[in-house]
Amino acid sequence: MNDAQPPCLIAPSILAADFAHLARDLDKVANADLIHVDIMDGHFVPNLSFGADLTAATFRSTDLPLDVHLMIEDPARWVDEYIRAGAASIIFHVEATPDHVELAKYLRSQNVKAGISVKPGTSIDPYLADLEHIDVVLVMSVEPGFGGQSFMPEQLAKVKVLREYIDQHQLSTIIEIDGGISSRTIAQAAAAGCDSFVAGSAVFGADDPHAEIENLRSLAQAARTHAC
Repeated sequence: MNDAQPPCLIAPSILAADFAHLARDLDKVANADLIHVDIMDGHFVPNLSFGADLTAATFRSTDLPLDVHLMIEDPARWVDEYIRAGAASIIFHVEATPDHVELAKYLRSQNVKAGISVKPGTSIDPYLADLEHIDVVLVMSVEPGFGGQSFMPEQLAKVKVLREYIDQHQLSTIIEIDGGISSRTIAQAAAAGCDSFVAGSAVFGADDPHAEIENLRSLAQAARTHAC
């Protein structure tokens, strides 16, 4: 693994937060690196979450960068709303757009980091050659659409492929993972090559979210150091 790997990033997902007390819950995770915002439209995935208004409210309630994950159809139609809402990075699904490179280039032109995501059943191989245009690749380790699902360890094969390609080509692309990440699973994800870890219920469901973030970061960093 590349010695120049960035530090392990912990991104609590507000899907597991208490929306009635969002500012309070965001304050509990102020030591995180990012805030992950899951946008679901009830069409691309079988659940509905929230939209740009709550994203903007989140932006006003935290100093952390917003990592916005669009689990929606036709993401190109909606990205400007999330740019205006304060997204620092926008991740969209390759399955939902006919031209992921064009959309990624547009996001970068707007000074927003561009990310792609793949569902568990989607191969990462066709997208490797395009990673020079991509800032973040989000590997889903559960089926997107619902929180609290069990981690799918077989998805780490994609992470390993990504890690090898990114290191060989000396790219700065971040590998992020989302789904079932907790103190029981984060080490194996880090050892496989992940840089950024989305955790929802594991953080917001903890007695001390601040302490759990430190625990997750420590476990990830130790596993990645050992893997190197």
